[in-house]
Amino acid sequence: MPQSAVPPSTVPQAAEPRTVLLAEDDRAIRNALERALTLEGYRVIAVADGATALARARYHRPDVLVLDVMMPGVDGLQVCRALRAEGDATPILMLTALVETADRIAGLDAGADDYVVKPFDVEEVFARLRALLRRTRAAAVLAGAVGDLPKPAADAGAPGRYLEAAGLRMDPQARRAWRGERELELTRTEFELLELLVRNAGIVLDHATIYDRIWGYDFGPGSKNLAVYVGYLRRKLDEPDAPQLIQTVRGVGYVLRED
Repeated sequence: MPQSAVPPSTVPQAAEPRTVLLAEDDRAIRNALERALTLEGYRVIAVADGATALARARYHRPDVLVLDVMMPGVDGLQVCRALRAEGDATPILMLTALVETADRIAGLDAGADDYVVKPFDVEEVFARLRALLRRTRAAAVLAGAVGDLPKPAADAGAPGRYLEAAGLRMDPQARRAWRGERELELTRTEFELLELLVRNAGIVLDHATIYDRIWGYDFGPGSKNLAVYVGYLRRKLDEPDAPQLIQTVRGVGYVLRED
């Protein structure tokens, strides 16, 4: 064997490209985004409507979905709700021209993990996809290390297993959370955001730190992404006649405390 040759067994194998299912009814946007994602190294399945997106998602099992909110017939929110109702946890990035907070909350309610507002910079789409895929890989590694865990009773668990602060209790391994005796139904992003706040209870976390820890990318001062998630999380946490747990420190960020 020539000295420059490398035995086949020692040649590193290229990582399998990630598959993105893209659903966008605007042909120009769909074609441009499909080309950009392909050049970025993704395998892209591009469709023009929600009904086809649902069928392809069920058949191909992509690594991540990019869904336009406003599509004729079955829209992006309906696709998202249908997949979540089936127990499909594939990360979903929504594309939307709607800029009102209520519209963004509707996407989160439907089970989306993140969103990008049109017109968008393709680099922002790449950054958000990378962040979603990193979180998915981390969750898979944790699941493999921990194995199948039984659901803990409200009063069970080994010492140190739970995080507790301000009347909240979290089980990071089982990804469950309670306020008092009430279990909270949280999406993956909501759970990670609440866990970050609980671990730093009483400490004011600035916007840049939260973006970096949760999304892996600082979307800048104009982004409303964090405010939307905090508002949605508050709706699930807060109770009548009880103090608001996640408090806004104007111009800085957020803090978890019970005053």
